[in-house]
Amino acid sequence: MTLKDFFKGDRFAALAGAELVEISEGYARARLTVEEHHLNGGGFCQGGALFTLADLAFAAAVNSHRVLTVSTSSNITYFRSVPLGATVYAEATELVDHHRMPYAEVKITDEQNRLVAIFTSSGYRKQVAVMGIENVEC
Repeated sequence: MTLKDFFKGDRFAALAGAELVEISEGYARARLTVEEHHLNGGGFCQGGALFTLADLAFAAAVNSHRVLTVSTSSNITYFRSVPLGATVYAEATELVDHHRMPYAEVKITDEQNRLVAIFTSSGYRKQVAVMGIENVEC
């Protein structure tokens, strides 16, 4: 089983339409195409959908060491709106690979590589192996 297979168990991210496209040690990239159900009252992608995308990329990056890691604190800043039909990408980079408290930054960009949002998060490594993972890469 790969780490991508493991994250298919993240039912909320899957229902939201977030998909992992690349994983390596300390890094992950995910994407989401904005559909009708992602729209807020103003007709643009709801911030929670972008947060979910970023959180999935964060989780894949920090769990790439095969130790179960959960988020303890997250922050997101939005810079531009995303319209219906656009595809956005979340690129997570683990900045601190601490044995207990990792920290990562996730940049969300649109199809033109314009910055949509920045998400930062710290995590807690539970010292429990992510079971059954034979391969980190997708």
